[in-house]
Formats: sequence, C-alpha cells, structure tokens
Amino acid sequence: MALNKNRIVVKVGTSTLTNDIGQNNIREFEKLAEVLSDVQNRGYEIILVTSGAIAIGANKLGLKEKPRDMRMKQACAAVGQSRMMTLYNHFFSEFDKTAAQILLNAEDIQEEEKKDNLINTFNTLLEMGVIPIVNENDSVSYTEIESKERLFGDNDMLSAVVAVLCQASKLVIFSDIDGFFDHDPRLYPNAKLISRIDTIDESVAKLAGGAGSRRGTGGMQTKVQAATLATRQGIDTIVANGKHPEKLYDIIEKKPVGTLFAGKRAE
Repeated sequence: MALNKNRIVVKVGTSTLTNDIGQNNIREFEKLAEVLSDVQNRGYEIILVTSGAIAIGANKLGLKEKPRDMRMKQACAAVGQSRMMTLYNHFFSEFDKTAAQILLNAEDIQEEEKKDNLINTFNTLLEMGVIPIVNENDSVSYTEIESKERLFGDNDMLSAVVAVLCQASKLVIFSDIDGFFDHDPRLYPNAKLISRIDTIDESVAKLAGGAGSRRGTGGMQTKVQAATLATRQGIDTIVANGKHPEKLYDIIEKKPVGTLFAGKRAE
C-alpha cells in the first residue's frame, strides 16, 4: 500500500478531553487544536479521531456517572457529539482552521460502495485543507456500543481503520499514560517504558493487559490491536501521553516519543 508520507491520523481519548471529576477539559481542547493547526501549517494533512461524546454528553446532562444502559448511552452520545463539535469548531477557528464531522458505523467500512465514498470524502476534505474529525456514530449504532462483535471495539481500532483507509503514514494514539510499559505503571512504580516495538507477538499482547481509565473504554490492549492492524499496512503507530499534544512536533521530526510500533515495510 502506497502511503501518504505527510498524512497523519491522531486519536485522542476521553481521558484527555475530560478531567478527573468528569468535566470538559477546555485547556486540552485548546492545546490539541493549536498543535494540530500548527502541524497542518507545516504541510501535513491531519485527521483527528476523537472519543468523548458519551462522557461529555453525560456531563452536559448533569449525570453523576457514565451511563450503563444503552438508551442512555445513545442519548448522551447525541448530546455530547454536538457539544464536542462546538468546542472543536470554536478552538480550530481560533487558529483559522475549518473542521468537518464524520460519524461512522461498521457498515460504512464493510460495504464497498460506502467505503469508496468515504475515502473520496476524506481525500476531498484534506485537499481543501479541512481537518476531518471522526467518531463512531454512537447515537444510532447499537453494535458499536454494546455488541461483543463490534467492528471497531474502541476508537483506538477506529483510528487504525481510518489510517488504513486514508493511507496515512503515521497513526498517533494519545493515551493517558506515556506509552507501552513492560508492566502496568499504575501497579508497578518501577515499570519501564518500551520505546520501540518491531514485532507485535504474543508476549506483547500479554503485556497489554485489560481496560484503561474509568472515564474511557480503551486500555493498552485496544491500542496494541490498533497497532497490529496499522503496522501490517506499513503505518508507524505511536502511543504517547495525550496531556502533551506538543509531542507531535517531536514525532514529525522523528524524535523518540512514547512507544513506536514500527510499520512493516514492503520488501
């Protein structure tokens, strides 16, 4: 697969966009928009894959905790997606950028005609200098919220699917930790960061463990799954801390940041 060397997919999670008490993290929205806008000004094409609609919707509706039943999750997603795009549009416009919303269901990827139309939409927006902002269509999609058979599983996997569809050269997954460690750093203070992984094997999958933060759904396991999909297509995948979006500058300058899952190059 021929990759677009200046095309980058950036994924940001719920734990970055909300704070420890579940409120919208306005400063993080602004920092992210500033960095992505500046990187685009340097000649890169940026696609942003974002989580957070359900959590932001729950906050807007005054709920004390993340909803558990599907109807409430879908209602929160509908409210939260609108609020989230308002925030993104506000901050991107401050840096003279235009954002576009793309909401995906599994069938948008699985049906060939829809997939071709989706690719054309991405390419047209990027050619026009627009920053596509992508999320799952949680307000209508039962399978992507509740089903064990869901295609994306989590927005980590969605970001990898988008990176492959758009033939991006890099996928940057901003998480709530600094990268991939040899042990869970939340449990083992002496855990060591692994800066580069060339082969994702069973030992790597075992280290990935289970779920992530209480506000999001994805842990390191889903990030490794996403990296597996992307690297098989030659796409470098970097897992880094979302509290420091300015690290994207180091990434495009090929400096070590977080953990690099190296894309497999064609022989």
